[in-house]
Amino acid sequence: MSSAVPLDALRDTHAPRVEPLDVERVRQDFPILQRKIRGKPLVYLDNAASSQRPRVVIEAIRKLYEQDYANIHRGVHTLSQVATEAYENSRDKVRQFIGAADRREIVFTRGTTESINLVANSFARPRLQPGDEILITAMEHHANIVPWQLVCEQTGARLRVAPISDEGILRMEEFARLLTPRTRLVAAVHVSNALGTINPIRRMIELAHAAGIPILIDGAQAAPHLRVNVQQLDCDFYAFSGHKMCGPTGIGVLYGKLAHLEAMPPWQGGGDMINVVTFEKTTYNDPPQRFEAGTPNIEGGIALAPAIDYLLGLGMDRIAAWENELLAYATQCAADIPGLRIIGTAPCKASVLSFVLDCAHPHDIGTILDQEGVAIRTGHHCAQPVMQRFNVPATARASFSFYNTREEVDALFRGLRKVLEVFG
Repeated sequence: MSSAVPLDALRDTHAPRVEPLDVERVRQDFPILQRKIRGKPLVYLDNAASSQRPRVVIEAIRKLYEQDYANIHRGVHTLSQVATEAYENSRDKVRQFIGAADRREIVFTRGTTESINLVANSFARPRLQPGDEILITAMEHHANIVPWQLVCEQTGARLRVAPISDEGILRMEEFARLLTPRTRLVAAVHVSNALGTINPIRRMIELAHAAGIPILIDGAQAAPHLRVNVQQLDCDFYAFSGHKMCGPTGIGVLYGKLAHLEAMPPWQGGGDMINVVTFEKTTYNDPPQRFEAGTPNIEGGIALAPAIDYLLGLGMDRIAAWENELLAYATQCAADIPGLRIIGTAPCKASVLSFVLDCAHPHDIGTILDQEGVAIRTGHHCAQPVMQRFNVPATARASFSFYNTREEVDALFRGLRKVLEVFG
């Protein structure tokens, strides 16, 4: 038996109509999409793990290394000044991209994982006492579970988990019930990487704030696909990564309300996060530099700006509309595959199709698909509690981006029929 979300359920009937993307033209911007795998055209459907890079991002890194590279924030010479200006201009670009009020609210990190660890160690740990609670959801990535477990072990606090339904939907009544006078922080994913579920973040933030509780949002899977405005959401912290949104690896963002960041102590010590250092005492820089110790990923920060420009040039609404169409089409195709079961059937989803086949382990599915040039992700997707919730060891996950096509979805399902031929 197949399990599929109805086509209409994947469409936002209230969304305004947008001009469609010229996907074939867009694909020309991504050199890797011209590659062949085992003699067949690459069909890259592992975008939830990491997206591909457009030529403008690749060229930005090349230009930096060939013409403008120097360390930043320290030099008075021309190259240092040029690189510093480009790096800080990227901070401004990020501020605009997520609608933050102040550039000082944008902290550059190595990625979503480091952003969450920063909040766990600098914001949460000093405030936690035995008996306090941190609330997360049952669909979290390990990066939004393990840091909280660590600080709970260190402080005597307790980790609470809001459950999800068989469809992969957060049980909001349970979420609200778990917000108690002992709750000191909520940390929740915006879009599940393993299920595709889009959580009702705005309502979750409202409920947390009504109880006087700050909330961190893991936006790693949302920022590449949805319009995000942190002021409208009113979240306290929002974390995301460059490599999932056509930018470089090793660069991430932590947005934090300025009042929080100003009250937080440094997490790591070193150069650039200080004002004055003596052997007796050190005074610290203001946010965001307070949280950016050492030489950063200069090329990553600089090349994040053209990645954002590229996404905005296409239009986030147009990106979301095309990816929703691809997901709806793939979900419809899945209904024709005997023994396929979709894991995560929430009516409000991003472009993730996780599934299992009765006849084959996900790793075998991925191996056969690779023979056909189709790249998907197989395993637990750094979300082992999600796998345990659905009583599966792993899933096969196809995740779509705006540069994917219906023909590539067809290639995926031709490959799955080959899996049936081998194992069925």
